Amino acid sequence: MSSFFLLNKLNCIGEVDRCFICIFKLIHYMAKLIKIYPENPNEKAIAEVVKVLRKGGLVIYPTDTVYGLGCDISNQKALNRLARLKGVKLEKANWSFICHDLSNLSDYVRQIDSWIFKILKRCLPGAFTFILPSNNKLSGAFKKKKTVGIRVPDNSICQAIVENLGNPLVNTSIHDDDAIIEYTTDPELIYEKWEKLVDLVIDGGYGGNIPSTVVDFSNDETEIIREGKGDVSLL
Repeated sequence: MSSFFLLNKLNCIGEVDRCFICIFKLIHYMAKLIKIYPENPNEKAIAEVVKVLRKGGLVIYPTDTVYGLGCDISNQKALNRLARLKGVKLEKANWSFICHDLSNLSDYVRQIDSWIFKILKRCLPGAFTFILPSNNKLSGAFKKKKTVGIRVPDNSICQAIVENLGNPLVNTSIHDDDAIIEYTTDPELIYEKWEKLVDLVIDGGYGGNIPSTVVDFSNDETEIIREGKGDVSLL
């Protein structure tokens, strides 16, 4: 075998190796799409989502309104990734906290009047985001926040994730690039757009295109910031 032929053969092998490496990297950085049925969320699938979140992953999931993008509130690496992805400074980001219920509200919110708590109990789980005064227990990126947005979505997939994670999710909505259609409802289209930006996308069926109703109670009075899916007659 001539040295020229041998050298070409080795170069070809090197090119093949590099191609495999490139393919491996491409696969590695593509999000996984998993199907979870809201009627009976699969425990194994929920555990997989929680594992990704605990490792600092970003996940797209269904809520009772539009699809959301979020991460574990206690994972600093994930919070930094989310801020970079959204193009905002972490300390200035106005994200909501998705909680399983109101049992740990005092971990994030200072004591509120009983009439406000009664409204929260009446409306949640539901399509509301309540802006409440934060307490001095918030740490890290949130310690300077004077208010926090609290969400308890009426969605079994979302609730199962948060319950098994043991921490709230920091949540932001998935917006569409279309000037007319504000939110993408098809999980497969969401995956096509976000597959190289996040770690996991949950197909929980078609999402809604009406966001949550945002209510501000931070000044001990009712101020509707945005009227969305949540029924304001409940307030």
